[in-house]
Amino acid sequence: MNREKNMVHVIYDALAEKKGEDIKVIDISEISVMADYFIITNGNSASQMDALVENVEEQMHRTGHRLKQREGSKGGAWVLLDYGDVIVHIFDKESRSFYNLERIWNDGKIVEM
Repeated sequence: MNREKNMVHVIYDALAEKKGEDIKVIDISEISVMADYFIITNGNSASQMDALVENVEEQMHRTGHRLKQREGSKGGAWVLLDYGDVIVHIFDKESRSFYNLERIWNDGKIVEM
């Protein structure tokens, strides 16, 4: 399994473990130079969002993947975790609907997990 796919599986499992809602993995490698995969999910409360972020960061660190950049804040409407080839965006429900990133990346390929 290549490095990026390994990262995707670790992140997906970390989000699923903390009950991230409607997790979408989008392969954007053919349409973007900024990353190969974009992962989107949402939590139904600020505390669940924080748990999702913390679990992804812990699992990625445990498996040797380093966070390049983090945007957004604890208790905010969204958090972006940039792992280079994989970008994770965690929203609250309202913000996910408002930003509708699935529409922006609709030329990418949905990856079934």
